[in-house]
Amino acid sequence: MRFANEPDASRYALYRGDDLVSALTYRDDGRTVALTRAYTVPPFRGNGYAAVVVDRAVAELEHSGDRTVQPVCWYVADWFAAHPERAGILASRPRTAV
Repeated sequence: MRFANEPDASRYALYRGDDLVSALTYRDDGRTVALTRAYTVPPFRGNGYAAVVVDRAVAELEHSGDRTVQPVCWYVADWFAAHPERAGILASRPRTAV
């Protein structure tokens, strides 16, 4: 599997050989990266590739340390809910009920 940030296409991509298997599109304003859509190509669905591309994108953003993340896509929001240890990069955290 090969992971790539493709800024000209505004996406992170995951490839198996030459085949695109999953992508995560984004908008970057220089301070916040809005993760807008996680997508897996239909023949590759059901293998966890969307989770892999989100995990690697978040890891890259954490490593750079100069952006926060806004999870616009429902899948990305659910991924962060399942990985609260990674929430430190979020632009805003959900409010908890009192």
